Amino acid sequence: MKKVYSGKTKDVYEMDNGHVMLKFKDDCTGKDGKFDPGENSVGLTIEGIGRENLKTSIHYFELLKKAGVKTHYISADIENATMEVLPAKVFGHGLEVICRLRATGSFIRRYGDYIKDGTVLEGGYVECTFKDDAKGDPLVTCEGLEVLGIMTREMFESMKKQTLAITKVVADDLASKGMELYDIKFEFGYHGDEVILIDEIASGNMRVYKDGKIVDPMDLTKMILA
Repeated sequence: MKKVYSGKTKDVYEMDNGHVMLKFKDDCTGKDGKFDPGENSVGLTIEGIGRENLKTSIHYFELLKKAGVKTHYISADIENATMEVLPAKVFGHGLEVICRLRATGSFIRRYGDYIKDGTVLEGGYVECTFKDDAKGDPLVTCEGLEVLGIMTREMFESMKKQTLAITKVVADDLASKGMELYDIKFEFGYHGDEVILIDEIASGNMRVYKDGKIVDPMDLTKMILA
């Protein structure tokens, strides 16, 4: 297989059958050795987290399949920490979509003068950032994406609707296990003419609390799959 991209938490390979292979790494986003899904650079390495993130992704991709939500997921190999997916083109040079159910993390760093940490954001708040480490993953609006020719308003609305629906599936599953989802980060791309969820749904890409305390990503995977 030919490696086509090396990301912060995964390497990407082209497969002979036209599909794509994702190889999960043990790197996590964070700062000063502390895990933080809101950071835009690798801050620490946790042995085994790549395989644990893959297990979480499989769990949620299978739940989404049952719910009738199309994604790029085809199959996975936990032992080798790989996932086979449909090929999809990213928007621009890469776009991250965050759904926030409570105000925390970078949202508070930006807007803390107007809202308290932990405030419930009714219905969920969706925002987008460019994947651009040098610029600190800048925020971009629906209108900005349209003006820049990255996606149409219809594509954005489809992406937003899917984001809220997918977040509900994850949040409901976590709630059934006594946990609360505060926020979660996704990536979308287009396969043919369809906007679909790509990348992963990993414990390292969400902030989850139990009994008022944030759950470590390694512990989170175990609790999700228990």
